[in-house]
Amino acid sequence: MTGTTARLGTRRSTMATTQSQMVADAITERTGQAIELVLITSFGDVTKAHLTQLGGTGVFVNALRDELEAGNIDFAVHSLKDLPTAPVEGLTLVAVPERDDPRDALCARDGLKLADLPSGARVGTGSPRRAAQLAALRPDLTFVPIRGNAETRLGKVASGEVDAVVLAYAGLGRVGRLDDVTEVFEPEQVLPAPGQGALAVECATERAEGDLAHLASVDHAPTRAEVVAERTVLAELEAGCAAPVGAYAQYGRGRLRLRAAVVATDGAEAVRREREIGLEDPGDLAAAADLGRDLARRMIAEGADRIVAAAFTERDETP
Repeated sequence: MTGTTARLGTRRSTMATTQSQMVADAITERTGQAIELVLITSFGDVTKAHLTQLGGTGVFVNALRDELEAGNIDFAVHSLKDLPTAPVEGLTLVAVPERDDPRDALCARDGLKLADLPSGARVGTGSPRRAAQLAALRPDLTFVPIRGNAETRLGKVASGEVDAVVLAYAGLGRVGRLDDVTEVFEPEQVLPAPGQGALAVECATERAEGDLAHLASVDHAPTRAEVVAERTVLAELEAGCAAPVGAYAQYGRGRLRLRAAVVATDGAEAVRREREIGLEDPGDLAAAADLGRDLARRMIAEGADRIVAAAFTERDETP
């Protein structure tokens, strides 16, 4: 549909529109396709409930998918970590652009690092995964559930409501707030969420190989292999983006390495595993999925599913 303007659906937040415009510009540069952004409000953007109480999964993507299915937009861009692992009939993940830095970052008052925070310091995060892994490192800290965009969360540090917040490094970069970062966590400290730092381009299946086939021009095979492995771990554990599950895969030199962790909400118990396979063709997504499935099953044999279930029980019992 190069002769017409394609409609790209995106959430209204600064971060969402910025990353959607990045994808739009890349597609236009590679294919000449003109693209306009269509701003959509999701339930996750307007509700005041914490994401853990909503279950997290899908709250930021369902509105975009509804618009896709209604034909009001041609394609949508999501943060991949927000995308449920179960496929949706009639919709296709047509491209996964090259991933940005997947790590988590601490933004603390007075330039403090995690080790410098005083005992009892309040750390804001809406992610059980982040809270659990950080609790394993600093069980003496208090983890406070917070909501809002990056600017809102950083404002809670500036106002003194919390001593620090933890956010995705890539997201902070997209909204120009890297100067607020006081520490970046390596995967050995805090494993990222499956798909963190990556974006997802989704459209109607019937159009993915038709008039929207040009969207595949921004697909990055190594990134897709990585996130397939990571998201398969999440699917096998029957967990969602609100679960305390970290997974991070790295592709290079014909090999795919996957690390995963399931950590109890208080950080006191964890199952951590890693595995690596040869993968000459990063387009072999079946092999990437098999890697994620095998690793998850090994973790389940060590009790990872029990830790996930306990985390959801705690969530449901929280007033």
